[in-house]
Amino acid sequence: MTRDELKTRKIGVLMGGLSAEREVSLASGGAVLNALQSRGYDAVPVDVGRDLPQVLVREWIDVAFICLHGRYGEDGTVQGLLELMGIPYTGSGVLASALAMNKIVAKEVFAARGLTIAPYRVVRRGEAVDPVAEGFGYPVVVKPSQEGSSVGVSIVKSPEELPFALETAFRYDDDILVERFIKGREIQIGILDDRAMGAIEIVPVNEFYDFEAKYTAGKAEHICPPVLPAELYRRLLAEGETAHRALGCSGYSRVDFLVTEGGECYLLEVNTLPGMTALSLLPEIALKETGIGFEDLVERILISAALKIKGEGAGS
Repeated sequence: MTRDELKTRKIGVLMGGLSAEREVSLASGGAVLNALQSRGYDAVPVDVGRDLPQVLVREWIDVAFICLHGRYGEDGTVQGLLELMGIPYTGSGVLASALAMNKIVAKEVFAARGLTIAPYRVVRRGEAVDPVAEGFGYPVVVKPSQEGSSVGVSIVKSPEELPFALETAFRYDDDILVERFIKGREIQIGILDDRAMGAIEIVPVNEFYDFEAKYTAGKAEHICPPVLPAELYRRLLAEGETAHRALGCSGYSRVDFLVTEGGECYLLEVNTLPGMTALSLLPEIALKETGIGFEDLVERILISAALKIKGEGAGS
């Protein structure tokens, strides 16, 4: 869609939602809403609940800018609804969103594309797991299979800590992941228009880049661009693009890696709807690596809005 076309449409900024990341989503949505309105777009907030179909009809929403995080928003469910209603939307489509949100399936896709991932074991509710027997040893990382923002994630350093970590992860999913702990630098790649813009390194105050570090000022140092050998930096950008495309993502995303002292790049995940708050990484990468300010970034993402399922009834 062109800028002129979008100026004539009513844009709903979808925020809030039903996941554990509701408050973060509201912050992202508020920032995007302000940016769109400052550029003269007819943008309105849409607090997403189970009445979303009725709200979209009542508000006469023509285009959706999705600022949802986590379940029921980042996982393909809202994308499927918008496809059914014929409302163009920002970000990735149904399949890519669902694949990226499911860490188990995403890992299988990444491995098939030759990307390096940490050794892991899927644990289902009721099953026992012994990291030593699995060949991981301690520490290990325990995480839900379908949550974002490090919700439910624990680093387990001893057998005594394992039961509580498993219980925490099982609060969110029936299938969870136990991964070998990889000690490395946390590097994230920003993708815009399906191309890598650049990278940022996160140095958290806490043990890892957890929920608090992501959304509390002063809890993590951001280094953009990261200090890396040129060849390693280029490889990370290329692998970020590969991961984005492997899942079939559209438009923009953020791809997270751990980089070891030996230069091994372990792919963690692809975030199809990365945060758009004042502390968020994608806007910082866009500004510092390419000179794209927040309002310009939001507008470029909006212009990419489209229906992703082509066929009868599909719009622009």
